[in-house]
Amino acid sequence: MTSYYKKKKKKIVLEALRNMPGVVVTGMRQTGKSTFLQMQPELKQRRYISFDDFAQVEAAKLDPDGFIDTEEPLTIDEAQKCPEIFTAIKKAVDRKRSPGRFLLSGSTNFALLKSLSESLAGRAVYFVMHPFSRRETDKKTGSKPFLIKFFEDQRITGAKGSHPLLSDDILKGGMPTVCLGEVKKRLFWFKGFEQTYLERDVRQLSRIENIISFKNLLHLSALRTGQLLSPSQIGRDAKLNAVTTSRFLSLFETSFITCRLEPYLRNKASRLIKSPKLYISDSGLACYLAGVESLEHSAREHLTGALFETYVAQNISAIIDACWPEAKLYFWNVQGRYEVDFILEAGNKCIAVETKAGARWEERDLAGLRAFLSSTPDCIAAILAYNGREAVKLGDRLWAVPLDILLS
Repeated sequence: MTSYYKKKKKKIVLEALRNMPGVVVTGMRQTGKSTFLQMQPELKQRRYISFDDFAQVEAAKLDPDGFIDTEEPLTIDEAQKCPEIFTAIKKAVDRKRSPGRFLLSGSTNFALLKSLSESLAGRAVYFVMHPFSRRETDKKTGSKPFLIKFFEDQRITGAKGSHPLLSDDILKGGMPTVCLGEVKKRLFWFKGFEQTYLERDVRQLSRIENIISFKNLLHLSALRTGQLLSPSQIGRDAKLNAVTTSRFLSLFETSFITCRLEPYLRNKASRLIKSPKLYISDSGLACYLAGVESLEHSAREHLTGALFETYVAQNISAIIDACWPEAKLYFWNVQGRYEVDFILEAGNKCIAVETKAGARWEERDLAGLRAFLSSTPDCIAAILAYNGREAVKLGDRLWAVPLDILLS
């Protein structure tokens, strides 16, 4: 059995438990939430209950107030399976607002479920457990992330001799069982993941009558990872009406299968795109759903750049949520002219990052970054993140940085 990999998220979760009566850890299924709750040393003294246990769920539904009436710090896994518990927690916190009382977890985004989020409003803080980041699988979470250091001081040191990302890194993604090598044939694991998601998780969230259409839209979303989200267009391709398309897309997001990246709209460039971009939350899952088994010799080679971008997006998101909560992530697009994959903003400053799957670049690859720099005075640096080995300064506030360094 693979040894327990400590999640970088532990520090911020433990700090929250010292300050808030309720802490919620959510995220896509199989990202390691239950393992974290049971194996993290600082959490082992808490009373742990899983609502995967039928008897526990039934007991909680029959008497939710009595179920949580304990002086022990309580951890409840898969809490969304018993919605009644949230009202009971609300009343308990209002009676006694001591920090660390309740640690809840689940594979549903409670913040997007109105009935649950209202119960916990002002009483809990939310964190997302992302798939493993490159820093976590390499066991290099002890140092400050490159992106934070570079944001604080635009200097690059020790960036030579980095290791380019391999196609296999993208195909594996960050789901613990797959990226830690616990399965020999990842195709089978992803197939089982999809089946469980469709047959159990989705049916718990909502009544889906046409599961085939739901599945088709899921696969079409994977083929559009890293692209602007057009519900009307993807709905037409899936042969679904607008209402059903919107509902299904919301369910993807509620269960963390997809995430949306909002556009950066804080400068005066004309014709700025206002639609969000859509990403599958894990590049390995995106490859499976898109039918991509090899990035070198695939019938879908046009997806290579988008899948690399998806991998970078999940890694940057994991870094921000674990180490840089004051930062926000966006993209920038001037319709028909320029685009930049990622804008990281903290305070009144930002940096721009454009990703490139190849080990070489051309002047045209820098066009979006140069345009953003010229139109955004608050941008302190722009980075072309390419799959090479050395960092190079290309001009005023402009660098080329290996992807391996960017995500370190």
